[in-house]
Amino acid sequence: MSVYEILEIILLPLLIVAMLFLPVYAAITKKKDGKTLRRAMITNICAFGAVMLAAVALPIGGFVSADTAQAAASGSAQGLGFLSAALSVGVACIGCGMAVGNAATAAIGALAEDAKSFSKALIFVALGEGVGIYGVLIAIMIINKL
Repeated sequence: MSVYEILEIILLPLLIVAMLFLPVYAAITKKKDGKTLRRAMITNICAFGAVMLAAVALPIGGFVSADTAQAAASGSAQGLGFLSAALSVGVACIGCGMAVGNAATAAIGALAEDAKSFSKALIFVALGEGVGIYGVLIAIMIINKL
C-alpha cells in the first residue's frame, strides 16, 4: 500500500470531518453572544466551502467500479441533478422551519388572548409548511427528469 493510498483512504476523510466539526466545536465551547455566533457561522461556511473545493480538487476514486464510458457521459450531469434536488429540499425546509417557528410563536400568543383566532393562526402556520412541501415536489420533479 503506497503513501498516496493511505492518504486517500484514511487521512483525507479525517481531515474533511475535522474541518467540518471544528467550527461547531468552537461555537459550542465559547460564550454565546451575537458576534461569536456570527463568526462561527462564517467559519462553518468557509470550512464547508473548503471541503467542497477539496472534494473537487482531490476526488477519492477506486471505491466504485462502473462502466467508465457511461459514467463519464452521464456522471456529471446526473450528479448536478441530484445536488440540485437536495438543495431544493434543504433550502425549502430551512425556510419552512423559519416560517413555522415565527408563525407558531405568534399563533400561540394570539390564541392565548383570543380563542376565536385559532383558524386564522392555523392558516398562517400551514402556509409556512407549504414551502417545505413545494421544495419536496420540486426535488421529485428534478429526480424524475434524471
